[in-house]
Amino acid sequence: MRDFITPKNTGIAASIILFFFIVIGFYWSLAPSTFSVREEVQQAAATMNVKPVTGFASATAVLKVGDTLLNKSGGYLSNDKMPPSVFLDNMPAWEFGVLEMLRDMTLSMRKDFSRSQSQSRENPYLVKAQPNLNINSNAWVFPSAESEYQKAFAEIAKYRKELADPNSQGSQFFARADNLRDWLKEVEKRLGSMSQKLSASVGSEVINTDLAGDSAASQSTPTPQQFENKTSWFQLDNNFYEARGMSWALLHFLKAVEMDFADVLAKKNALVSLRQIIRELESTQEMVFSPMILNGSGFGMLANHSLVMANYISRANAGIIELSELLNQG
Repeated sequence: MRDFITPKNTGIAASIILFFFIVIGFYWSLAPSTFSVREEVQQAAATMNVKPVTGFASATAVLKVGDTLLNKSGGYLSNDKMPPSVFLDNMPAWEFGVLEMLRDMTLSMRKDFSRSQSQSRENPYLVKAQPNLNINSNAWVFPSAESEYQKAFAEIAKYRKELADPNSQGSQFFARADNLRDWLKEVEKRLGSMSQKLSASVGSEVINTDLAGDSAASQSTPTPQQFENKTSWFQLDNNFYEARGMSWALLHFLKAVEMDFADVLAKKNALVSLRQIIRELESTQEMVFSPMILNGSGFGMLANHSLVMANYISRANAGIIELSELLNQG
């Protein structure tokens, strides 16, 4: 036994383990493909033997996105403390982007979609589900992030089941223009922030416009009139994959909205606008052929993947702003 454990054999074993970790890490870092929300809705309705009523598509999209987050190849990686997961950062960034959109959508379901007016009662299932999604995404024990997220999705599944039950009026989903617009306003802020983070990959001198448009406006502490906005080199790939995760989740939620709010969108003549937004977001999911996220200057020799991603997200955000205005019109 002592003759077998030699420096040469130890080096070979370490190389094999390292190669194994690299292969597994590469496989686990592959983002899931998009799925057909319509097919998921039809399959869920057939399994439950119910009719896909208003709100069924949105709840199904949330559940499928959540299931993918937790059960994709490698499972949920953000809170893993063992190799190779602990050395991976692209997939945890992707997971956080998905989680942010799940949190926004579930919050809107709780405070808007499931309520008829501001004085109406909150849905008990969503009251339990929404806080569970807000646990730290890196929590790994007592309780773990996965266990809390699973509890949230179990409550949303109960909400969906009661939605489709014709003998129960306890859970509702109100597909109104004002409800949809309120959620889109949250999406605008999320995409706008992400677009700025991606655009800062090349760095630029920015004029402070925080108080523009209101001569009486004020802020807590003074800030420079001009400052440099540049993302750290170590955060470039994290921002990129977080944006991909956000876009991946959002395009599925918008496809669900297309089904649940079909009559509202048709009345506002806004269906084409919604589909264009979805198309822009689908472009963010194209394969990245480079082994690393490049950060070339704006017109330099090398590509800048962050700027390309920012372009798609900015165009999608512009479409969402226009869609919100359409929904606000009579």
